[in-house]
Order: sequence, then structure tokens, then C-alpha cells
Amino acid sequence: MISREKSIIYTARVVSLIFTPFYLPLVGLVIMFLFSYMNLLPWEYRLMVLTLVYFFTILLPTFLIHLYRRVQGWTRMELGHKRRRIIPYVLSIVCYLTCLYVLESLHIYHFVSSIVIGALVVQVMCAFINIWWKISTHTAAIGGVAGALFVFADIFGFNPVWWFCLVFAVAGVLGSARMILRQHSLSQVVGGFGVGFVCATLGIIFL
Repeated sequence: MISREKSIIYTARVVSLIFTPFYLPLVGLVIMFLFSYMNLLPWEYRLMVLTLVYFFTILLPTFLIHLYRRVQGWTRMELGHKRRRIIPYVLSIVCYLTCLYVLESLHIYHFVSSIVIGALVVQVMCAFINIWWKISTHTAAIGGVAGALFVFADIFGFNPVWWFCLVFAVAGVLGSARMILRQHSLSQVVGGFGVGFVCATLGIIFL
């Protein structure tokens, strides 16, 4: 029984690490590069954009937050306390703003920047809500993916049903993992998904 519980907890940790809250812009770009006119762009250009976005929105914030946690001497679980999440939010927001600055400096298509802005809106909203109520940024990210998919399906005219099935399945597994690790309650998980969906949808539509 103990071994089985350890396996479940280990699996939940792996799921949380794989589906980091920072993957929203990268997934949005992959969808756009697959289903929009941008699939006609040279693969070198698309690879460059994906690499830039990966560095500034996933690799850099993950490294900085890990470094901050090590300096403070906290475990991943201890970093999950509401008051200790403020600095990680600030670090990720700064990384996203830096990404936008680099994209604008290189005159990358505005549509690419709008995806990053949509993800930034999700981060800012989660940081704001976290002042009063601990919300799941993991499920906010997957909610953002669902929102981006909803918008892109309408703009580019493709059938998103199977993609939605995949996103909702991942959201269910991810939300369960966060609750198994006792990082969030059901309301925080569902609330995070809703915030991510709404922010990403409105952010991409109006920007």
C-alpha cells in the first residue's frame, strides 16, 4: 500500500514537472504554425521563433525560480505557499516582458506577440488573484491552451474537437496531480482553468 501511494505521488510530481505553467505560448505558436498560413513560412524562421519563445517563457523563468528556491532553501512543496509565490510570479512576468521586447526588436509578426501577451495576461491575473486566493497556475496554463485553441479554430477554420479532447484529458490529469500533491483544492484547480481560458481567449482576440 505504501509503495503504491509513493508511485502515485511520484507520478503526480512528474506530471506537474512536464506540464509546467510556462508552456502556453509555445503550444499556442505550434498550433498557429500548423494550422494557419504561417505553416508556409521557412522552417528556419519558425524554429528561430519557437526557440526564442522557449528560452524566455520556459527555460529562463524555470531556471530563475529554481535558483530562487535553492537560495531560500525551500523545497518545491514549500514554495507552493501563497506568500512565497509572489517572487516567482514577478520573475516569470519579467521574463515574458523581455520576450515581448525581443520579439518586437526583431520585428516578428504581431500575431506571435499576441500569443505571448495572452499568456502574460494569464500570469498577471493569476498573480493578482494569488494576493487573496491561491490559484493553480498549472491549470491556468492548460486553460489558456484551450482558450487559444478555441480562438484559432474560429480564425483559421479547422475542426478542434479532437484537440479539445486531448486538452481536457491533460487538464483532468494535471488537476488531479496538483490535488494529489496537496498543492491545490478542487475549486483552485477549476478556477485556474477558467481564468486561463478567459484571459487567453480575450487576450488573443483583442490584441
